[in-house]
Amino acid sequence: MNLFKDKHILVTGGSGMVGRELVQLLLERGAKIRVVSLDEPIDFFDEVEFIKKDLTDWNNCIDICTDIDYVFHVAGVKSSAAMPKIKPLDYFIPMMRFNTNMMEAAFRSGVKWYLYTSSYGVYAPSEISHEDDVWKTFPSDNDKLPGWAKRMGELQAEGYKIQHDWDNISIVRPANVYGSWDNFDLENSMVIPSLIRKGEQAGKGGTMNVWGDGSPIRDFIHARDVARGMIFAVENKITKPVNLGCGEGVTIETIALTIADHFGCEIEFDSSKPNGDPIRLLDMERMFSKGFELSVNIDDGVRETIDWYLDNQDNLDYRYNSFKE
Repeated sequence: MNLFKDKHILVTGGSGMVGRELVQLLLERGAKIRVVSLDEPIDFFDEVEFIKKDLTDWNNCIDICTDIDYVFHVAGVKSSAAMPKIKPLDYFIPMMRFNTNMMEAAFRSGVKWYLYTSSYGVYAPSEISHEDDVWKTFPSDNDKLPGWAKRMGELQAEGYKIQHDWDNISIVRPANVYGSWDNFDLENSMVIPSLIRKGEQAGKGGTMNVWGDGSPIRDFIHARDVARGMIFAVENKITKPVNLGCGEGVTIETIALTIADHFGCEIEFDSSKPNGDPIRLLDMERMFSKGFELSVNIDDGVRETIDWYLDNQDNLDYRYNSFKE
């Protein structure tokens, strides 16, 4: 089945880590793609229509949805776990605006299917998060504002089903995503890119500082598998929210050791810094039971990301950073 051949597809945030993987996979399926982003189109696909527009502006969202068959709404605000506490409104306000705008614009434009990218941040802290448990509790204090912003997008999707009988929406909740074209800015990057940059800066014989004691367990998924999961959800017309992770836990210490081994440096854990929640995993039974399989394991994925980082030093700061604008 090739649902996307010769179809007009909009990918918001298509120049980002997941977006680039998604665009590549859709191009391989013969799709005609329009990408909207605030990034500069560095080393981007020549055959893709690239538009630089702010999706918090309603008129921009209506414009870009014109003549579109499928929308993959991947745009988001991504940073370290510390930033939501320091600048919570820099998360909450833009996400509420562009999530609301894009779904309404897609509905009014009559698109065939819409994919909404939620997050594992919608869940309360628990050892394993199941899709149907999300409304029984509240997001973690560590993810409070971004978690609620993502939840509001899911509620909006439910509203279209109730009021307009429009149920052509897939919702994915990715875990901790990593890969090429990630954000490696030490001030606001996630754990894997942050540790890669720290390891490179420490160098052989140096010391890499790691926040906390290394014990927290997390669910990591490569951006390529997130993109594959998104396509799988749309191709199979999955309308119930689905988790996108590996379903297995890896400690921060294990990730740090892999990266330190690559750069030949030592590790120093800083227990004065917060660990975050002890364990956060996603239950993957819903996706796996429908036939979805992962293609990248954590060891290969981290090494691939390190290689990309070392080969693309000139491209590390190309991403639009809402915390510095």
